Amino acid sequence: MSKLSRRSPGEGSIIQRQDGRWQASLQVDGHRRTVYGATRQECAAKLADLQRQVTRAGILPDPGKRTVNDLLDAWLEVKAPIVRPRTLADYQDVCDRYLRPPLGKTRLNRLTPDRIQRLYARYQMRAQSRAALKAHRVLSQALALAVRWGWIGNNPCDRVDAPLHRYRRHEPWDAGQLRTFLDGTRDHWLGPLWMFLATTGCRLGEALALEWGDVDLAAGTVTINKAGQHVGGRWTVTEPKTRSGIRTITLPREAIGALRRQAEYRLAHGGGVLVFANQSGAPLNRTTVAHAMRVMCKRLAVPALSPHGLRHLHASILLAEGLPLPEVSRRLGHANAGITASIYSHAVRDDSAAVAAIGRALGERG
Repeated sequence: MSKLSRRSPGEGSIIQRQDGRWQASLQVDGHRRTVYGATRQECAAKLADLQRQVTRAGILPDPGKRTVNDLLDAWLEVKAPIVRPRTLADYQDVCDRYLRPPLGKTRLNRLTPDRIQRLYARYQMRAQSRAALKAHRVLSQALALAVRWGWIGNNPCDRVDAPLHRYRRHEPWDAGQLRTFLDGTRDHWLGPLWMFLATTGCRLGEALALEWGDVDLAAGTVTINKAGQHVGGRWTVTEPKTRSGIRTITLPREAIGALRRQAEYRLAHGGGVLVFANQSGAPLNRTTVAHAMRVMCKRLAVPALSPHGLRHLHASILLAEGLPLPEVSRRLGHANAGITASIYSHAVRDDSAAVAAIGRALGERG
């Protein structure tokens, strides 16, 4: 039979059980939670933590029998309508590869900071620091949702050190290497695409979704208003990554020439609405573009570069040529264009200087 122990002010209802352990209870809106401790001090600390959780969330946390798998399923369901398909697929991959196998069956109320920290350490010991960082970002977000829903009282990821991952920095090509690559791939069936990426700074997904209706060769402009990618084997078209991603870009002579060649090529291979398509007219897969580019880089003896690297190179050339940061930001469709423009308010929106800069870098070839 339990006996009631004298309570200290503000300590709450704490009793000592017949087995010597201490027990504290807290009731909120008709719901009761009980915590236990080997000593009065331990029990009081748990009760105080419970009270803080109620103050923060307004309800008693109730993990029940929910597991990490249950939480990840719920978190992915919440994310599905608000993130891009590729992002959701990446989240699912992180959950399936790095979180479910070691933690999935663990109950949420038994998931401790030390267990999470040791998991990250194991990944880092296997030279998987990037995997550890991805796992941390997803798990931390999912647990934060569990706190908001009252499934748990606090986020154990708040008490772990985020994994360290050093991103390898790839040196961009210089203007000579860019000319070597573009000259050497002029007659390649993907040459016009690479020229377009290098001279516009578009994202690969934006170029792959480009339609002939978005191109005005007479005016020398192209309008970017969507992006495409394969997700789970299916071609998916979405809006650009940011609001400022919807933009009209002035084309340099080189890009106009590449698009004219591409139009001839597509007419000879069945036409279609897509500017850049595979040889049967279907949407291009980004892995096909990247693989072909690696092959050509090796053949032309230039350092390996990804298609996205052409976008970075485009920005580097414009900035090196002295283009104002807001102008470069607008051309690239960056989300921080407004912030950049507020700092560099002298910039103008006309990007004719950008066209001239690209032309100078490429030696004004026809």
